[in-house]
Amino acid sequence: SVMAGGDFALIRSVEGFEDFPGFGRRQLRDLAVSADDVVVAITEGGETSFVIGTAWQGLEAGASVFFVYNNPTDLLRKHVVRSREVIDEPRITKIDLATGPMAVTGSTRMQATTIELLIVAAAMESALVEYLGPAASAAGMQVFSPRDYADRFDRLLDQIETDTNVHTMARLIGLERDLYSRKGLVTYLADEYMLDVLTDTTERSPTFMIPPFRAADDSHSPRSWAFVKNPHWMTVEAWSQMLRRTPRGLIWTRPVYESIGAPEKIIANPPQLDNSRIHQFRIGNEPDASRTQGVDSALIAIVAGPHDSSLLPFLNRKPYTAWPRRSVLAFGETAPGPQNFSIVCDLPTGPLEIWRHLAVKLVLNSISTITMAALGRIEGNAMTWVSPSNKKLIDRGTRLIALQTGCDYDSACRALFESIAEIQQRAERHEEVPSPVALAIQQLKSKSS
Repeated sequence: SVMAGGDFALIRSVEGFEDFPGFGRRQLRDLAVSADDVVVAITEGGETSFVIGTAWQGLEAGASVFFVYNNPTDLLRKHVVRSREVIDEPRITKIDLATGPMAVTGSTRMQATTIELLIVAAAMESALVEYLGPAASAAGMQVFSPRDYADRFDRLLDQIETDTNVHTMARLIGLERDLYSRKGLVTYLADEYMLDVLTDTTERSPTFMIPPFRAADDSHSPRSWAFVKNPHWMTVEAWSQMLRRTPRGLIWTRPVYESIGAPEKIIANPPQLDNSRIHQFRIGNEPDASRTQGVDSALIAIVAGPHDSSLLPFLNRKPYTAWPRRSVLAFGETAPGPQNFSIVCDLPTGPLEIWRHLAVKLVLNSISTITMAALGRIEGNAMTWVSPSNKKLIDRGTRLIALQTGCDYDSACRALFESIAEIQQRAERHEEVPSPVALAIQQLKSKSS
């Protein structure tokens, strides 16, 4: 897998990386992609420059290239030149997963990426079973048609949406809302499905402008509202266990950034994105007193796979007994006890365990999004507390400001950059800060009232 900014981007978005195709090309070259490889370039909007760069680099390397996106092809071809160039390239296979209007404007992580996960994982699983041939049959792996995958997904959605499961999610939303309102923290324990949990928790920061994960060598920045730890391993091993490989941090020097046409701001101060920096985010079993300070902190074990039951004994062991509240969120089975939460659904097994990954993603995405709505971080049905960390999000933020206030695009853009400058000063004092988008909307509405 290749992310804009390397595996550090699992923790937080790396400013500017998504905006330049040269960055994507370079990361793919670093992996020595060749004609023996398949490149699946995934971009929800279909216009992310970094992803487009990986598609072109894969093509130049002779790899088979697929371009996966969630906006209508005709719309992209009409309005975005870089997208049209990829779409019109006959050697690249296009997969248009147009999602349509989203229930919450800006919630690509809920609808678009869920569809991407289903389709791409189903294709990989089918290819794996076909490649293994008789060995797959001997291991009990089944071949499913596209209709089979669609029907199973429909059943999973229907089961998650039952009254019982909705009530369970509402209870957990209430718990997290109340904790965050009182400046409390939530820490998840995870093992088999830790990557799904980590992705949901780190996505909350840019989506809702809450504090990102805090590194172990940083005692000044605000603590992240949610975090995740694996009690089985120390941090270095926990990262490798989660990724099923050693993390791929970037060790790029100033000459590298110059060679790929990086902005002067990045060349002058190259970001530290290597593994030593990644390992500063202590997702392993090291004690962390900062997560348990005060009575308003909770520890929630995520039990989604057959081996996750090994997490349960840790809830009654030190240092985990330091959390005032300890609970279990179980998928596919019942977790007894008034403080626990159970999502009852059928989770068929498979080579890639698609249905368990989807269940965890769907439920956690829903819980975190609705929790933020309950805390006022969604206005109408728009995610106005977004962090404008790249050109795409600056454009999205500007459009949200214009939509919410009725001003024109240029005025909205000026207001956004003014609020960015104001918030930057507060961030330098290590304060929790609001979204520049939300602040600009508030200030413009105040002026007009």
